[in-house]
Amino acid sequence: MSVFVNRFRSSSRHCSRFFRLVGVLLVAMGVSGINPTGFGPLVISTFGSDGDSVVAGEGESTIPEVIDFNEHVRPIFNAHCTACHGGVKQAGDVSFVYREQVLPPDGWIVEPCDPENSVLIERVVTADPDFRMPPPDHGPPLSDNDVAILTKWIQQGAVWKASYWSYAAPQPQPLPEVSDSAWQRQPLDRFVLAKLDEKGLTPSPDAAPERWLRRVTLDLTGLPPTLEQRTSFLRHAKQDRDAARRDYVDQLLASTAFGERWASVWLDQIRYADSKGLGLDGRRSVWKYRDWVIESFNRDLPYDEFTIKQIAGDLLPDRTIEDLIATAAHRLTQTNEEGGTDDEEFRVAAVLDRVSTTWQTWLGVTFGCVQCHSHPYDPFRHEEFYEFAAFFNNTADSDLGEDYPVIEAPLDSRDYDKATQLDRQIAKLRNQIWNREFALLRAVDAWSPLTELKAATNNATRVEVQRVGDHDEYYTVDTVQRNTAITLEAPLPTELKQLTAIRVTAKPLDPETGLDDSEWGFVMAEVTAELVVNDKADPVAIKLARVFGDEPQPFYDPNDSLNGKNNRGFAAYSRIHHTREAAFVLDTPLDIPANARLRVTMKHPVFALGAFPLVARRGHLAVTDQPQFTELLRDEAVMQSQNQLAKLVAERSKIKSVSVPVMQERADHLSRPSHLFERGLFLTKGQRVTPDTPESLHPLDPGVDEDQSTQPNRLALAKWLVSPQNPLTARVAVNRVWAQLFGTGLVLSEEDFGSSGEPPSHRGLLDFLALRFQNEQQWSMKTMIREIVLSRTYGQSARIDEQSLRLDPQNQWLSRGPRHRLPSEMVRDQALALAGLLSTKPYGPPVHPPIPDGVWKPFYAGDKWALAKPGEENRYRRSIYTYMKRSIPYPMFAAFDSPSREFCAPRRLRSNTPLQALMMLNDETFAECANALAGRMLGLDDDLRQQIRHGFIIATCREPSDADLQDLIALFNAQTSDSIAASDSREAMTTVAAVLLNLDEVVMK
Repeated sequence: MSVFVNRFRSSSRHCSRFFRLVGVLLVAMGVSGINPTGFGPLVISTFGSDGDSVVAGEGESTIPEVIDFNEHVRPIFNAHCTACHGGVKQAGDVSFVYREQVLPPDGWIVEPCDPENSVLIERVVTADPDFRMPPPDHGPPLSDNDVAILTKWIQQGAVWKASYWSYAAPQPQPLPEVSDSAWQRQPLDRFVLAKLDEKGLTPSPDAAPERWLRRVTLDLTGLPPTLEQRTSFLRHAKQDRDAARRDYVDQLLASTAFGERWASVWLDQIRYADSKGLGLDGRRSVWKYRDWVIESFNRDLPYDEFTIKQIAGDLLPDRTIEDLIATAAHRLTQTNEEGGTDDEEFRVAAVLDRVSTTWQTWLGVTFGCVQCHSHPYDPFRHEEFYEFAAFFNNTADSDLGEDYPVIEAPLDSRDYDKATQLDRQIAKLRNQIWNREFALLRAVDAWSPLTELKAATNNATRVEVQRVGDHDEYYTVDTVQRNTAITLEAPLPTELKQLTAIRVTAKPLDPETGLDDSEWGFVMAEVTAELVVNDKADPVAIKLARVFGDEPQPFYDPNDSLNGKNNRGFAAYSRIHHTREAAFVLDTPLDIPANARLRVTMKHPVFALGAFPLVARRGHLAVTDQPQFTELLRDEAVMQSQNQLAKLVAERSKIKSVSVPVMQERADHLSRPSHLFERGLFLTKGQRVTPDTPESLHPLDPGVDEDQSTQPNRLALAKWLVSPQNPLTARVAVNRVWAQLFGTGLVLSEEDFGSSGEPPSHRGLLDFLALRFQNEQQWSMKTMIREIVLSRTYGQSARIDEQSLRLDPQNQWLSRGPRHRLPSEMVRDQALALAGLLSTKPYGPPVHPPIPDGVWKPFYAGDKWALAKPGEENRYRRSIYTYMKRSIPYPMFAAFDSPSREFCAPRRLRSNTPLQALMMLNDETFAECANALAGRMLGLDDDLRQQIRHGFIIATCREPSDADLQDLIALFNAQTSDSIAASDSREAMTTVAAVLLNLDEVVMK
């Protein structure tokens, strides 16, 4: 064969391609020792089922017997093909992301079972640079191994799995056989030991009781164990180690500190901050949400409920105050208060951020890139991003400086139940009243449109009038000025003998485009009406008693239009999409003289962001003589409801509360249409879309009527996220917990479970834990965490031996216990706790601990850093309560890798910099902690050796060695004078305490 090939190998370009193909086929059929390019020896490398590299020696082929598309073929496509033939760029209308573009009947790139006639193989084996794929200027040719895999895959029928492993639902996993079944403490240990057996590794011995104690206390509470906890645990562990561990973990899980520690992990995901982010980055009162997260972890709110409440708590039946507070998760998007900005631009940015955050937080997928184009590697199409965005596009918020909509959340959580009951009663009465008013407003036959309209303004704003259908409309021309008052005047219909209500209709200036591309809205802060009988007599003021608006939950009460002393009233605040209507109802029916004219004046004193007058730029008037309007004002049932409503509102106002921004849906008749954005630009709208989830994942249960008259909403989306069919939610949650406990996740790329992310190190274990979390553990975070920390895997010593270092340098296979630097919050909270300064007071508004001089220079001077003085409790609160300003991150947190919370941060990348050491040695907080720890040490004993011994135990949770004590005593003595004064002793001990706080084993877990 080799003689034959060498004779003809260079005869022509086509022969070269043919013989290389022959070589590839021989390799695929199992003939070893063949090199498709020259028939020399072949070295093949591939990936094992869990992503670990497997390399074969010379002459030894490791091409799997059965080629799996996701494990073996898709990585080749992603690495070499999808840059030009993926979701973004589809050169030649070919994409290796979608089956239908590659395989018959629609595709032509691969002929199943026939590699010789498959264009794919022909193009990757050719030596012709004009035909070779990938082209020479795009990268080197495929390796022999890759070509062999593709060839064998086609030979076996080119089976294309629709989903990458993470997009397929987890499957039940049998417990694997292991070398030592007695090693396990939890079922998960079997999976770990099986992998260690496979890799030729042995697990590390159990960690010393003190080490395990400190590790688990920090992991579960974010705080070090106290001396009392240490003494109690060690005493119990001598009698029964396993029972001592179980009891101690249960104590930690029951502590308030548990929620405070784990809430900080969640707040990274959901990009929690106490400021608005853009523009002036002003304060935002949203700390009630942070407290809700802490409380949810403490009471072990099941993760599926935890999810549903944050995505759609406002849509739950019988929703509570807490359900509404939970929706603030999606009001943490950045808003822009800068003058001259467009509310709609940043409202859209918030909607898109909610989409990306939802996918990153709950699904671990980089869905955000689908905003501009189809996903480069995964089967998510461009239009599917906007179908998903449609779930969030109908919320009432609009990048408003006031953060509307808001609720009043009681300061004391003990008032939640009472406030919830009052709010439900208030909402019920308001809806009853509004439904009756809205029905009259929309009674089409009741209204007579006005014609022969005349329009004028009080300033340079120009208005003109045109006939539209059966009525005349005014409209503004060119720009409008602030404080514009528009006066409309028209003769009343001759057939109208009485006047009971006036309907004011406001429309976008361009009604044809305004629905899709909203315009700046309006606020009619004062509306007056007059009856003009003749030009010689003074007009007669019409007494308006009430306004029937078209919005069930408006930001501004339309009735404020009747009170000229405020800047509120009937409004489309701050954008207008649909035609808006309000009926201004007279106190009593008014007789209309012959030839009378109606004059209505609408004042618009409100402007947005210093540059945009909120003026109704197009509109018209209609009148009615129907008695139902004025009769409704005196309807006994309505009056009783209004009186009861006033009492309830007064009672609710007595509950001390704080405003919290929440999610709220717009009414169906005022809903926004949703569009695809061409290349992600909100100004370039494509086709209209309706709410839906990606086709490549499990279908959405819309949860709507059979006639499908109502589109699926956020509640349907929330249930889709926690559906048993969802392949990602449970996996991502389990992986996040694992990463917090072990330093890295079973999937290293916590932010990317897609085909471009890292494969799981223990796929079977991940699916086992995910299904267990969903089913047996009923989405209980505490139960899941308890099982992991009580495992033999977690309990291993972190000491590394030669074998572990050589075969498992990154501890990917879990051959030893976790060891990594503490996150920023733990570094600070631990120092405070060791010093005896830490306040355990939970919940409440953000606090302001010490900050370096010159750091706090906010854009808005009114945002003060209210520094708590030494001795004040707020100076020593846990880090989770520190005021989080996006534009000026707390310096200590930033130094230790905390995100600024501008966007979702799925994982923190740990660094090791000199700035961290300088911070711990010189920062005011740590200097104060060192001094306080010194005082604590001096007060524990009269003997220097015992003082330092106690301090060492406090800091490290273990007994010091003689060498440790000798070094620290020498340091103490070096800091003192010959005649030791009390002040010298305190100063010297402070130096020792500072060293203890900076020990590697103190800063590390």
